[in-house]
Amino acid sequence: MAAALRALLRPAARSRGLLAPPPPPPRGARGCSAGPPFQYLVVEKTGARRNVGLIRLERPQALNALCEGLMAELRRALEAMEGDPQVGAIVITGSQKAFAAGADIKEMQDKTFQECYSSSFLAGWDKVATVRKPIIAAVNGYALGGGCELAMMCDIIYAGEKAQFGQPEILLGTIPGAGGTQRLTRAVGKSLAMEMVLTGDRISAKEAKEAGLVSKVFPVEKLLDAAIACAEKIASNSKLVTAMAKESVNAAFETTLAEGTRTEKRLFYTTFATADRKEGMTAFVEKRKANFTDN
Repeated sequence: MAAALRALLRPAARSRGLLAPPPPPPRGARGCSAGPPFQYLVVEKTGARRNVGLIRLERPQALNALCEGLMAELRRALEAMEGDPQVGAIVITGSQKAFAAGADIKEMQDKTFQECYSSSFLAGWDKVATVRKPIIAAVNGYALGGGCELAMMCDIIYAGEKAQFGQPEILLGTIPGAGGTQRLTRAVGKSLAMEMVLTGDRISAKEAKEAGLVSKVFPVEKLLDAAIACAEKIASNSKLVTAMAKESVNAAFETTLAEGTRTEKRLFYTTFATADRKEGMTAFVEKRKANFTDN
């Protein structure tokens, strides 16, 4: 009886400030859906309208090496943001020292061919590339091996001026396994991609920008703010039409010109079935800011 009475009185006591407030959510769980806290990530919503999902890789003792646990958490965080109607764009970043220095070699060291083949090893990493909401990689420091592949799975790469990109798997007696040879070649061309993959040499942020791998380069301390600002600009547009635009650009990246233009036309026509297309064009004619319904 006493316990029940205390339970009934507790809410009232808290409202008067007599009891301490409940503890804050675990670090890394801010703005996330219900579930266990993250061990390797800090996840939150940011921006003036809280419409940008921010995922920070946080495994500093290993330079954010991409272990299976971290990648499983990343998939969970992305699924939560994909399903959050408030989030219009996502930023993935690491520390100033390392975006991600590669996959976790200690986890892979003793794997056999049979284990890799039967478990479809690294297949789950493709989740990053299939998210429909735009993702910006804010890369400071090392983006090597799996870290470079993770950045390339994102839609836009912003780099700090001290960032380094590379696919050094050849130095370990293997090759990239999460799209490195494919996405890098499409981004920078065959010659540079071949040189990087066959030598393991790195390129600087400036070289990555010149080669087309990186969109923009910023001072280290301004990188994350710039990425968030870009994400906010994207998130202010129609989320539905933004997803269509992302699909169309990816078609150019992944298919023939004829297939890509067919996809573009189909999606262009589809926008005419949306309220946001009508609102956008009406706002333009009326010389006012568009008020998209899904924002």
